[in-house]
Amino acid sequence: MRLEELSLTNFKNIPSARLELSGKVNCFLGNNGMGKSNLLDAIYFLSFCKSFTGVTDRMAITRGEDFAILKGRYERKGVEEELLLGLTPGRRKSLKRGGKEYTRLSAHIGSFPLVMAAPQDVDLIRDSGEERRRWMDMVISQSDPVYLDSLIRYGKGLEQRNRLLREGCVDPGLYDAVETMMELSAEYLHEARAAWTRRLTALFSGHYAAVAGPGEVVELTYESHLNAPGSTLRALLNSARRHDEIVRHTSVGPHRDDIAMTLDGMPMRRTGSQGQCKTFTIALRLAQYDFLREATGMRPLLLLDDIFDKLDATRVARIMELVTSSPDFGQIFITDTNRKHLDEIMSRTGGDVRLWSVEEGSFTRQ
Repeated sequence: MRLEELSLTNFKNIPSARLELSGKVNCFLGNNGMGKSNLLDAIYFLSFCKSFTGVTDRMAITRGEDFAILKGRYERKGVEEELLLGLTPGRRKSLKRGGKEYTRLSAHIGSFPLVMAAPQDVDLIRDSGEERRRWMDMVISQSDPVYLDSLIRYGKGLEQRNRLLREGCVDPGLYDAVETMMELSAEYLHEARAAWTRRLTALFSGHYAAVAGPGEVVELTYESHLNAPGSTLRALLNSARRHDEIVRHTSVGPHRDDIAMTLDGMPMRRTGSQGQCKTFTIALRLAQYDFLREATGMRPLLLLDDIFDKLDATRVARIMELVTSSPDFGQIFITDTNRKHLDEIMSRTGGDVRLWSVEEGSFTRQ
């Protein structure tokens, strides 16, 4: 899959831009705050219908304007495709594919796979389990629409159960109806997450070793209340009912799952240096890329936003050698403030590279 042309109007600090893109490597050079990351976020928006940074749709519209338009022309599985995303304050966002508007935006997820590595990725290590669950759900949903449907159904059931708890409901019949819906979805979520973690761990450890070199052992472990042999969500909810009635929220289930991340047997969040954490998260993203490539039969877009910060020259060289020389990787987008890094990438990759200078939301081809 390739993004051949990107057009933006009133997106963040980019008033207007139209870029014809390289099918291999696209580099964006500029100081911080000039719009490099916003361009990558626009590409992310077209795949996921939301911002990578988590800002609201209103904040994605240029200040003082009342709409934003994002348009992408793709080559996907040998077919030309066009996506058009419109944002208007106070209205549901509109996404059209080939001129036909989606009725459910969730139906779009996974059709145009994408992986983005950014400085915020350290949150996967440092933050709570909610951040890692969000990441896990986002990746699996791109390859499995049944998973996404199960996730939505479980979330609705969880919301209903928590409402019963907040209202002090003691009717077992009402709890039974809600928990039956939750249990059906929970079983699928648990099995999919466990299988995904096993596959990702195998891919991840190889990428980490390729970037960091030998001598460090990393591991991912899926943590879930449902991991115990024979456990079911219904049994867990029944045993926690009295506790949940007191605290007025559901304390067990897939919404509390987590992934333990370790380096040489120690928690990464406590022992990893800045460079090790950066290497860890980049290896996670590269493993995510491999997983999606295998699962979707397409090479996802790879967005690398300011990934060279806090990495030594050796690790930077290993990353770029990995993503630019392997046929497993397709179209790549790279941002940096350092011209030296981008020149090295361009010389290593060969002719299929394009470079833009970015200043105050304006893109100039070099």
